[in-house]
Amino acid sequence: VQLQASGGGLVQTGGSLRLSCAASGSISSINTMGWYRQAPGKQRELVADITSFGRIVYADSVKGRFTIDRNNAKNTVYLQMNSLESEDTAVYYCNLKPSILTPGPGRSWGQGTQVTVSS
Repeated sequence: VQLQASGGGLVQTGGSLRLSCAASGSISSINTMGWYRQAPGKQRELVADITSFGRIVYADSVKGRFTIDRNNAKNTVYLQMNSLESEDTAVYYCNLKPSILTPGPGRSWGQGTQVTVSS
């Protein structure tokens, strides 16, 4: 499985960005796609994920500001990020897991895309 992420960049506080991640290869039709992020000196953390049935989980820190959605036909997951804050600055990684029940991320990771929010 290969994951190709895009859409990061530099934005001012309060701005918006939209990340995309396309998966290719041998992909189970039942899966969870998600976004994780890692800021300097911090552990990688879940931002949001969505199962192939549409069940969504958000980190508390992004609820009401970020929206995750997916296109199952294109094996693509999106993350719309609004009202960005400096604390959102991190490298964002997409992830795919061939399960909707197993906790934690799967073994397939995208290359990471930098999101920088400046004040």
